[in-house]
Amino acid sequence: MRVLVIDPDPARAALVAEGLAGVQPLEVRRAAVFDEREAADFAPDVVVVAADSPDRDTLESLREAGQHNPRPVVMFVDRSEPGLAEQAVRAGVAAYVVDGLTPSRVRSILDVAISRFALTQQLRGDLAKAKADLESRKIVERAKGLLMKERGLDEDGAYRLLRKLAMDRGKPIGTVAADLLAFAGVLKGDAS
Repeated sequence: MRVLVIDPDPARAALVAEGLAGVQPLEVRRAAVFDEREAADFAPDVVVVAADSPDRDTLESLREAGQHNPRPVVMFVDRSEPGLAEQAVRAGVAAYVVDGLTPSRVRSILDVAISRFALTQQLRGDLAKAKADLESRKIVERAKGLLMKERGLDEDGAYRLLRKLAMDRGKPIGTVAADLLAFAGVLKGDAS
């Protein structure tokens, strides 16, 4: 397991390493501040941020890094203020623990955060696919409507024609439908 610990306090950061004693293989690297490039180079399995209180710069850095290179992030803070936990979660923090950094809890918290992160990533992927499928279905429906109007086909006939065009061209039916709509738009003078 590769763990990147972000903490300006070496003694507090050592508690994380102590909590992971017995994990094999284990590589722990510590940095005083979060650096996106350093994190990308190290490619940790989990990032642990320990601080007195989360600062907005760290949260913003985590948010930006999570957009390009998402990783599970665990944040241990000595104290918090209302709203900071929500900001941390929105920045990609999988576990936000207030006044709870003890070696005996580190391993289980990291395990839960890594599992939660994996589940969240899977759900995000599923959501993106569902949105893309829905968009493709809408395009196919519009293309079927165009074929029904222009070729006098019924709905099944329009779908069969789209499916045949897709098979003949070796393209997904959504791509063929989008192409058909684009060409129809050009013929109507929608594009210049």
